[in-house]
Amino acid sequence: MTTSLDYLKQTGTVVVSDSGDFESIDVYKPQDATTNPSLILAAAGKQGYARLIDAAVEYGKKKGGSIDEKVEASMDRLLVEFGKEILAIIPGRVSTEVDARLSFDTEATKAKAKELIALYESVGIKKERVLIKIASTWEGIQAARELEAKDGIHCNLTLLFGFGQAVACAEAGVTLISPFVGRILDWYKKSTGKTYEGDADPGVQSVKRIYNYYKQHGYKTIVMGASFRNIGEIKALAGVDFLTIAPALLEELKNSTEPVPKKLDPQLAAKADPIAKVTFVDNEPEFRWALLQDQMAFDKLHEGIKKFADDGVTLKNLLRQKISA
Repeated sequence: MTTSLDYLKQTGTVVVSDSGDFESIDVYKPQDATTNPSLILAAAGKQGYARLIDAAVEYGKKKGGSIDEKVEASMDRLLVEFGKEILAIIPGRVSTEVDARLSFDTEATKAKAKELIALYESVGIKKERVLIKIASTWEGIQAARELEAKDGIHCNLTLLFGFGQAVACAEAGVTLISPFVGRILDWYKKSTGKTYEGDADPGVQSVKRIYNYYKQHGYKTIVMGASFRNIGEIKALAGVDFLTIAPALLEELKNSTEPVPKKLDPQLAAKADPIAKVTFVDNEPEFRWALLQDQMAFDKLHEGIKKFADDGVTLKNLLRQKISA
């Protein structure tokens, strides 16, 4: 029996699991997987993951320095422990997120990315199998530019909501971007009181515009739609480079036999209405102005950073209690 998930894969879209719950990942045979502090926090509350927390706590306890330094080391190790387990299941890459509180600090973001890669390498994972997730702020994009060009560290620019963010990421030569489809939809539904479906979904429209722009102007950055609210959004983007999908929606696709026709490909993008080239190279003021002009992108970027940071703090407090016990 051919499922909707099978049909989606046949469109050329690479299916990625959006979960920290690696025990469920193998069911859907994704190529890659993405995590974030919120997903790790949700998984960490399950008994089956206690051994990973224990390993991270022991690692942190052995580190010198203050309790804060031990907690920080333990947190990094926990992220890597989850990533290592996921990489034992999937053939591709795992995305691991830099602390969201560093989103406005280029140098600190670079330093943390290098620390995470070094930790992965210490447990036998090569950097080619890791994507470092960084928020799509100006500072984050500049950090990713240097990490990609100078250190060969591949980056996933996350919390991407606006076209200007996507342009700046492509110009920085980042490996992959994650436009958040569902959160864009949330903002428009709240702002207008309207219901949107399929191709009319503003999140879907945003990703299609970015995809067409990248293909028309020859950018190699991978477009990975993320943060879906329903399978209609997923089907409307069939054919896009990558889609990262939560287990509940993967299950829905796996239990359906409806065909999923291809909606995007480079040939269609070339025939679409031309999108004029934009540049933000070495122009931070223009980037910030473009972001400020896009109220949805501005709101959701900062809201997302705060949510990931808050969940990161909650996770660190859990580790702090165990280290102090």
